[in-house]
Amino acid sequence: MNNLPDTAPKISYETLLSQFKELLRSNNLKFTRQREAILSTLYNHAGHFTPEELYHLIKEENEGINTGIATVYRTLSLLENAGIVTSISFGTQGKKYELGVKAHHDHIICTKCGKILEFFDEAIEKKQERIAREYGFLMQDHSLKIFGICPECQKKKTTS
Repeated sequence: MNNLPDTAPKISYETLLSQFKELLRSNNLKFTRQREAILSTLYNHAGHFTPEELYHLIKEENEGINTGIATVYRTLSLLENAGIVTSISFGTQGKKYELGVKAHHDHIICTKCGKILEFFDEAIEKKQERIAREYGFLMQDHSLKIFGICPECQKKKTTS
């Protein structure tokens, strides 16, 4: 198993930015420096972010750009609906977002601390394709999430 997938975006930032501007136009929204800061931060940082984490990262890295948390939430919703970002839901704890234009990968998620690891396993991919074919489905996309307790949280439980 290769548990370190290629997390680099599959498209250039210029192409993504062009798609984002078209998305904004089609929704009668203005292209602003704040919205671009959200997109560029997601593009330039691998990982999974709550809207609040993304908001703080944007504030740290973009002096002079006053982005509100409501703008982050609205922009993430717009980007998710367009398939540019994807999210993992943590129920009442909210969602974590990542750029959706990266190479396919699956997730293993700690239910204690919320850590998310990405992995890719060719055998799992082939099995999912075979199952879809056996049921007469033409698979267009899929998402695999494994929930459990990470090694660090397991250690905390035994030392507590």
